[in-house]
Amino acid sequence: MSNKRNFGFDTRMLHAGHIPDSMVGARAVPIFQTTSYVFNDADQAAQLFELKQYGNIYTRISNPTTASFEERVASLENGTGAVAVASGMAAQFAVFMTLLAPGDEIVASSHLYGGTMTQLVHTLKKLSITVHFVDPSDITSWEKAITPKTRALYGEIIGNPGGTILDLEPLSALAKSHCIPLIVDSTFATPYLCRPLDWGATIVVHSATKFIGGHGTSIGGVVVESGKFDYTRYPTIADPSPSYHGLRFYDTFGHYGFLMKLRCETVRDTGACISPMNSFLLLQGLETLSLRMDRHVANAQAVAEFLAQHPRVTAVRYAGLPDHPHFERAKKYLPQGPGAVFAFNIKPSSGDARAAGKKFIESLQLFSHLANIGDARSLVIHPASTTHQQLSDEELSMGGIGPDTIRLSIGLENREDLLWDLDQALRAV
Repeated sequence: MSNKRNFGFDTRMLHAGHIPDSMVGARAVPIFQTTSYVFNDADQAAQLFELKQYGNIYTRISNPTTASFEERVASLENGTGAVAVASGMAAQFAVFMTLLAPGDEIVASSHLYGGTMTQLVHTLKKLSITVHFVDPSDITSWEKAITPKTRALYGEIIGNPGGTILDLEPLSALAKSHCIPLIVDSTFATPYLCRPLDWGATIVVHSATKFIGGHGTSIGGVVVESGKFDYTRYPTIADPSPSYHGLRFYDTFGHYGFLMKLRCETVRDTGACISPMNSFLLLQGLETLSLRMDRHVANAQAVAEFLAQHPRVTAVRYAGLPDHPHFERAKKYLPQGPGAVFAFNIKPSSGDARAAGKKFIESLQLFSHLANIGDARSLVIHPASTTHQQLSDEELSMGGIGPDTIRLSIGLENREDLLWDLDQALRAV
């Protein structure tokens, strides 16, 4: 009998990335709350700084607690490796900073989180990077937007907040045909509901702040790479690095070259590092991920079905409902359910949709009104005036957001209590 086994998802979410500490036998991953590490001698220090030996130099670059978190996420995503950073926004920015150069272009879905939109439109513009936004459901629009300067395709597996589902298979085929990477934000899905790398994506980013952490306590992000993309056409990865005396990251580290470049240059120089304490807390979240996501999705399905029949609701955009245009696509890519975040449109008693939304939110008793998702508790927000308020009316329309749009993040409460709370708040409008 073989001693090797491919362990299941639940086993890996508890064990991957950690062997009990040989010094004290700690079963849980210890918190290495330190800024720096003592070198054995001068030669070892030089080897570490030249990237000729693996090891820890400074927690801005790597840390043993964070390394366990990175290895666990990479295992759950079926990636070659991962790098954890300070936030989800830092994760996507680190990818762009590592991959792109001035003059490069990105083709991106128009159905994105508001903060991502402003980073793509305004921050990347300062770096002379252009972004073209397309309807994520129309593969032809993606193809038409690609130019010789296009260096990446970018989208969210579940669009925020409209709930559109990215069609990964044809999109990854399109990316491969043009030899460009497909980058997918899989925050809403987590590795439990969907693993985009299995469908051909090159890079996955997460705001680990959300469902991975699961309790609204810790901010963090993570970048996972497939290890299958050929970066020889990307000077940012393949060319000699001036900051490492001509080291070629892709030639030297192969399938891990992109992540090494991201860690040892981008994160090192931008300082977007995650704290060991947050890495520890995110590890705690990972240990119950599948259990929580099953409950999140079951509650979300019940809430979506309830709202779809409510007289004070005009539309529900949840791909778990049969009338959603991406219902079949969701069953393909997210067979265990299309997440627990979705939007619905409220029907005002008068013509003022914003006033109706305000009254609805202020009438809720269990749902917390705040700018986050993925908490164990149920959350609510009005995107047009908060998370997406920096966007123009045209950008809001492109993202399917109106003044009557309410976004819910469904938590782990008793579903009967959630339905009661939503019903009484809707009737108060």
